Amino acid sequence: MSNRSVEKLVHARAVTEGAGVTAHRTIGTPALPNLDPFLMLDHFGSDNPDEYIAGFPDHPHRGFITFTYMLDGHMLHQDSMGNKGDLKSGGAQWMKAASGVIHSEMPQQSAGLMRGFQLWINLPASEKMTAPAYQEFSPEAIPVSSGDGVTVKVLAGRYADVTGPIKDPHTDVQYLDVTLDGARTFTHTLYSNRQAFVYVFEGEATLEDYGLPKHTLAVLGTGDTVRISASGGGARFILVSGRPIGEPIEQYGPFVMNSQAEIQQAMADYRDGELVQRKATVTAA
Repeated sequence: MSNRSVEKLVHARAVTEGAGVTAHRTIGTPALPNLDPFLMLDHFGSDNPDEYIAGFPDHPHRGFITFTYMLDGHMLHQDSMGNKGDLKSGGAQWMKAASGVIHSEMPQQSAGLMRGFQLWINLPASEKMTAPAYQEFSPEAIPVSSGDGVTVKVLAGRYADVTGPIKDPHTDVQYLDVTLDGARTFTHTLYSNRQAFVYVFEGEATLEDYGLPKHTLAVLGTGDTVRISASGGGARFILVSGRPIGEPIEQYGPFVMNSQAEIQQAMADYRDGELVQRKATVTAA
Protein backbone atom coordinates (compact mmCIF):
# COMPACT_ATOMS: atom_id res chain seq x y z
CA MET A 1 0.00 0.00 0.00
CA SER A 2 1.35 3.45 -0.90
CA ASN A 3 -0.10 6.82 0.03
CA ARG A 4 -1.11 9.25 -2.68
CA SER A 5 0.58 12.60 -2.35
CA VAL A 6 -0.22 15.91 -4.02
CA GLU A 7 0.87 16.16 -7.63
CA LYS A 8 -0.49 19.66 -8.17
CA LEU A 9 -2.41 22.31 -6.23
CA VAL A 10 -4.96 24.45 -8.07
CA HIS A 11 -6.56 27.47 -6.44
CA ALA A 12 -10.08 28.20 -7.65
CA ARG A 13 -10.64 30.96 -10.17
CA ALA A 14 -13.85 33.03 -10.11
CA VAL A 15 -15.78 32.77 -13.39
CA THR A 16 -19.18 33.99 -14.55
CA GLU A 17 -21.52 31.49 -16.17
CA GLY A 18 -25.11 31.42 -17.46
CA ALA A 19 -26.87 34.73 -16.96
CA GLY A 20 -24.35 35.97 -14.41
CA VAL A 21 -23.81 33.17 -11.88
CA THR A 22 -20.39 33.30 -10.21
CA ALA A 23 -18.58 30.00 -9.68
CA HIS A 24 -15.20 28.95 -8.30
CA ARG A 25 -13.59 26.89 -11.08
CA THR A 26 -10.55 24.66 -10.75
CA ILE A 27 -10.66 22.05 -13.53
CA GLY A 28 -11.23 23.81 -16.85
CA THR A 29 -8.89 26.74 -16.16
CA PRO A 30 -5.49 27.65 -17.66
CA ALA A 31 -3.87 26.09 -14.58
CA LEU A 32 -5.68 22.77 -15.19
CA PRO A 33 -7.46 22.59 -18.59
CA ASN A 34 -8.65 19.03 -17.89
CA LEU A 35 -7.87 16.01 -15.76
CA ASP A 36 -8.86 13.01 -17.88
CA PRO A 37 -11.69 11.97 -17.63
CA PHE A 38 -12.73 15.22 -15.89
CA LEU A 39 -13.26 18.34 -17.99
CA MET A 40 -14.52 20.98 -15.54
CA LEU A 41 -15.33 21.48 -11.86
CA ASP A 42 -17.42 24.47 -10.74
CA HIS A 43 -18.26 25.19 -7.12
CA PHE A 44 -21.14 27.65 -7.25
CA GLY A 45 -22.90 29.41 -4.40
CA SER A 46 -24.21 32.66 -2.99
CA ASP A 47 -26.52 33.98 -0.30
CA ASN A 48 -27.52 36.87 -2.60
CA PRO A 49 -30.28 35.83 -5.03
CA ASP A 50 -29.53 38.82 -7.27
CA GLU A 51 -26.32 37.03 -8.24
CA TYR A 52 -28.02 33.92 -9.62
CA ILE A 53 -31.77 34.47 -9.98
CA ALA A 54 -31.44 34.50 -13.80
CA GLY A 55 -29.69 31.13 -13.55
CA PHE A 56 -28.53 29.14 -16.56
CA PRO A 57 -31.06 29.69 -19.38
CA ASP A 58 -31.37 27.26 -22.30
CA HIS A 59 -27.93 26.03 -23.35
CA PRO A 60 -26.67 23.01 -25.34
CA HIS A 61 -24.37 20.11 -24.48
CA ARG A 62 -22.90 17.35 -26.62
CA GLY A 63 -20.28 14.67 -26.03
CA PHE A 64 -19.97 14.48 -22.23
CA ILE A 65 -21.71 14.08 -18.85
CA THR A 66 -22.69 16.72 -16.30
CA PHE A 67 -22.79 15.64 -12.65
CA THR A 68 -24.62 18.20 -10.47
CA TYR A 69 -24.66 17.98 -6.67
CA MET A 70 -26.67 20.46 -4.60
CA LEU A 71 -25.30 21.23 -1.15
CA ASP A 72 -27.86 23.89 -0.19
CA GLY A 73 -30.88 25.32 -1.97
CA HIS A 74 -32.36 23.57 -4.99
CA MET A 75 -32.17 23.63 -8.79
CA LEU A 76 -35.18 23.78 -11.10
CA HIS A 77 -34.32 22.23 -14.44
CA GLN A 78 -35.95 21.28 -17.72
CA ASP A 79 -34.85 20.29 -21.20
CA SER A 80 -35.83 20.29 -24.84
CA MET A 81 -37.24 16.75 -24.59
CA GLY A 82 -39.85 17.61 -21.98
CA ASN A 83 -38.04 16.40 -18.87
CA LYS A 84 -38.54 18.55 -15.76
CA GLY A 85 -37.32 18.32 -12.20
CA ASP A 86 -36.32 20.05 -8.99
CA LEU A 87 -32.94 18.93 -7.66
CA LYS A 88 -33.18 19.31 -3.88
CA SER A 89 -30.49 20.14 -1.33
CA GLY A 90 -28.36 17.02 -0.91
CA GLY A 91 -29.58 15.51 -4.19
CA ALA A 92 -27.54 14.71 -7.30
CA GLN A 93 -28.07 14.41 -11.04
CA TRP A 94 -25.93 12.59 -13.61
CA MET A 95 -26.86 13.77 -17.12
CA LYS A 96 -25.34 12.05 -20.13
CA ALA A 97 -25.71 14.69 -22.84
CA ALA A 98 -24.12 12.40 -25.45
CA SER A 99 -25.58 13.22 -28.91
CA GLY A 100 -27.25 16.37 -27.68
CA VAL A 101 -29.34 18.04 -24.98
CA ILE A 102 -30.58 21.60 -24.63
CA HIS A 103 -31.56 22.38 -21.06
CA SER A 104 -31.91 25.13 -18.47
CA GLU A 105 -31.03 25.22 -14.76
CA MET A 106 -32.44 27.78 -12.34
CA PRO A 107 -30.85 27.79 -8.86
CA GLN A 108 -33.05 28.69 -5.88
CA GLN A 109 -32.38 29.45 -2.22
CA SER A 110 -33.45 27.33 0.73
CA ALA A 111 -33.15 29.00 4.16
CA GLY A 112 -31.15 31.79 2.52
CA LEU A 113 -28.54 29.47 1.03
CA MET A 114 -27.68 28.22 -2.46
CA ARG A 115 -24.53 26.28 -3.31
CA GLY A 116 -23.39 23.14 -5.07
CA PHE A 117 -21.03 21.57 -7.57
CA GLN A 118 -21.09 20.76 -11.26
CA LEU A 119 -18.54 18.32 -12.62
CA TRP A 120 -18.12 17.62 -16.34
CA ILE A 121 -17.04 14.06 -17.19
CA ASN A 122 -15.86 13.07 -20.65
CA LEU A 123 -17.38 10.27 -22.72
CA PRO A 124 -15.42 7.85 -24.91
CA ALA A 125 -15.77 8.34 -28.66
CA SER A 126 -18.03 5.30 -28.92
CA GLU A 127 -20.57 6.97 -26.60
CA LYS A 128 -20.53 10.58 -27.77
CA MET A 129 -23.35 10.22 -30.30
CA THR A 130 -25.52 7.77 -28.37
CA ALA A 131 -28.87 8.60 -26.76
CA PRO A 132 -28.90 10.99 -23.77
CA ALA A 133 -29.69 9.62 -20.29
CA TYR A 134 -30.43 10.94 -16.80
CA GLN A 135 -29.90 9.59 -13.32
CA GLU A 136 -31.41 11.80 -10.61
CA PHE A 137 -31.54 10.96 -6.92
CA SER A 138 -33.13 12.66 -3.94
CA PRO A 139 -31.15 13.33 -0.75
CA GLU A 140 -32.85 10.34 0.88
CA ALA A 141 -31.53 8.02 -1.83
CA ILE A 142 -27.87 8.91 -1.16
CA PRO A 143 -26.38 6.73 1.61
CA VAL A 144 -24.20 8.02 4.44
CA SER A 145 -21.44 6.30 6.40
CA SER A 146 -20.70 7.89 9.77
CA GLY A 147 -18.44 7.12 12.71
CA ASP A 148 -15.65 8.51 14.88
CA GLY A 149 -16.12 12.06 13.65
CA VAL A 150 -15.96 11.15 9.95
CA THR A 151 -19.12 11.43 7.83
CA VAL A 152 -19.11 10.30 4.20
CA LYS A 153 -21.96 10.77 1.73
CA VAL A 154 -21.50 8.26 -1.07
CA LEU A 155 -22.92 9.67 -4.30
CA ALA A 156 -21.11 7.28 -6.64
CA GLY A 157 -18.75 4.37 -6.11
CA ARG A 158 -18.12 2.65 -2.80
CA TYR A 159 -16.84 3.60 0.66
CA ALA A 160 -16.52 1.00 3.43
CA ASP A 161 -19.69 -1.11 3.05
CA VAL A 162 -21.74 1.67 1.42
CA THR A 163 -22.40 1.97 -2.34
CA GLY A 164 -23.67 5.15 -4.00
CA PRO A 165 -26.70 5.10 -6.32
CA ILE A 166 -25.20 6.91 -9.34
CA LYS A 167 -23.44 4.69 -11.87
CA ASP A 168 -21.03 5.89 -14.53
CA PRO A 169 -20.21 2.77 -16.56
CA HIS A 170 -17.77 4.60 -18.82
CA THR A 171 -15.26 5.83 -16.21
CA ASP A 172 -16.39 4.19 -12.92
CA VAL A 173 -16.52 7.58 -11.22
CA GLN A 174 -16.39 7.60 -7.44
CA TYR A 175 -17.75 10.73 -5.75
CA LEU A 176 -17.59 11.18 -1.96
CA ASP A 177 -18.61 14.17 0.18
CA VAL A 178 -16.50 13.93 3.36
CA THR A 179 -16.92 15.88 6.59
CA LEU A 180 -14.26 15.74 9.30
CA ASP A 181 -15.59 16.87 12.67
CA GLY A 182 -12.59 18.48 14.34
CA ALA A 183 -9.14 16.88 14.39
CA ARG A 184 -9.94 13.68 12.51
CA THR A 185 -8.29 11.70 9.71
CA PHE A 186 -10.04 10.17 6.70
CA THR A 187 -8.42 7.14 5.05
CA HIS A 188 -9.63 5.53 1.85
CA THR A 189 -8.31 3.06 -0.70
CA LEU A 190 -8.46 3.97 -4.41
CA TYR A 191 -7.68 1.89 -7.47
CA SER A 192 -4.14 2.79 -8.51
CA ASN A 193 -5.17 3.33 -12.16
CA ARG A 194 -7.77 5.99 -11.31
CA GLN A 195 -7.29 9.73 -11.76
CA ALA A 196 -8.24 11.43 -8.50
CA PHE A 197 -8.63 14.84 -6.90
CA VAL A 198 -9.69 16.43 -3.61
CA TYR A 199 -11.48 19.78 -3.40
CA VAL A 200 -11.83 21.48 0.00
CA PHE A 201 -14.88 23.74 0.39
CA GLU A 202 -15.14 24.14 4.17
CA GLY A 203 -12.37 24.53 6.71
CA GLU A 204 -8.82 23.46 6.00
CA ALA A 205 -7.29 20.02 5.50
CA THR A 206 -3.85 18.43 5.21
CA LEU A 207 -2.75 15.72 2.77
CA GLU A 208 0.75 14.41 3.42
CA ASP A 209 2.75 17.62 3.95
CA TYR A 210 0.45 19.87 1.93
CA GLY A 211 -2.04 22.27 3.45
CA LEU A 212 -5.33 22.43 1.57
CA PRO A 213 -7.20 25.66 2.32
CA LYS A 214 -10.78 26.35 1.26
CA HIS A 215 -11.38 26.59 -2.53
CA THR A 216 -8.27 24.53 -3.30
CA LEU A 217 -8.12 21.42 -5.49
CA ALA A 218 -5.36 18.86 -5.06
CA VAL A 219 -4.54 16.56 -7.98
CA LEU A 220 -3.43 13.28 -6.41
CA GLY A 221 -0.35 11.43 -7.55
CA THR A 222 0.18 7.70 -7.88
CA GLY A 223 -0.61 5.21 -5.14
CA ASP A 224 -3.63 3.45 -3.72
CA THR A 225 -4.36 5.09 -0.34
CA VAL A 226 -5.59 8.59 0.50
CA ARG A 227 -5.08 10.05 3.98
CA ILE A 228 -6.57 13.49 4.68
CA SER A 229 -6.58 15.16 8.09
CA ALA A 230 -8.17 18.25 9.62
CA SER A 231 -7.21 20.36 12.60
CA GLY A 232 -9.57 21.28 15.44
CA GLY A 233 -11.72 23.40 13.13
CA GLY A 234 -12.66 20.41 10.97
CA ALA A 235 -13.01 20.32 7.19
CA ARG A 236 -15.33 19.28 4.39
CA PHE A 237 -14.24 18.21 0.93
CA ILE A 238 -15.16 16.11 -2.07
CA LEU A 239 -12.97 13.22 -3.17
CA VAL A 240 -13.53 12.22 -6.80
CA SER A 241 -11.81 9.56 -8.89
CA GLY A 242 -12.35 7.99 -12.30
CA ARG A 243 -10.75 5.84 -14.96
CA PRO A 244 -9.01 7.94 -17.66
CA ILE A 245 -10.32 7.57 -21.21
CA GLY A 246 -7.05 8.38 -22.96
CA GLU A 247 -8.53 9.84 -26.16
CA PRO A 248 -8.02 13.22 -27.88
CA ILE A 249 -10.15 16.04 -26.40
CA GLU A 250 -11.47 18.78 -28.65
CA GLN A 251 -13.65 21.26 -26.78
CA TYR A 252 -15.53 24.34 -27.85
CA GLY A 253 -17.65 25.65 -24.99
CA PRO A 254 -20.45 23.12 -24.33
CA PHE A 255 -19.33 20.70 -27.08
CA VAL A 256 -16.64 18.10 -26.29
CA MET A 257 -15.66 15.75 -29.11
CA ASN A 258 -12.56 14.02 -30.47
CA SER A 259 -11.86 16.16 -33.55
CA GLN A 260 -12.38 19.66 -34.91
CA ALA A 261 -14.61 18.23 -37.64
CA GLU A 262 -16.95 16.83 -34.96
CA ILE A 263 -16.98 20.21 -33.19
CA GLN A 264 -17.90 21.95 -36.43
CA GLN A 265 -20.71 19.42 -36.96
CA ALA A 266 -22.03 20.03 -33.43
CA MET A 267 -22.06 23.79 -34.02
CA ALA A 268 -23.85 23.32 -37.36
CA ASP A 269 -26.42 20.98 -35.79
CA TYR A 270 -27.12 23.50 -33.03
CA ARG A 271 -27.42 26.35 -35.51
CA ASP A 272 -29.81 24.33 -37.68
CA GLY A 273 -31.96 23.14 -34.78
CA GLU A 274 -30.80 19.53 -35.15
CA LEU A 275 -28.62 19.10 -32.05
CA VAL A 276 -31.22 17.07 -30.16
CA GLN A 277 -31.61 13.85 -32.12
CA ARG A 278 -32.72 11.25 -29.55
CA LYS A 279 -34.97 11.21 -26.49
CA ALA A 280 -33.32 10.65 -23.12
CA THR A 281 -33.92 7.78 -20.73
CA VAL A 282 -34.53 8.83 -17.11
CA THR A 283 -33.74 7.07 -13.83
CA ALA A 284 -34.86 8.72 -10.59
CA ALA A 285 -35.24 7.81 -6.93
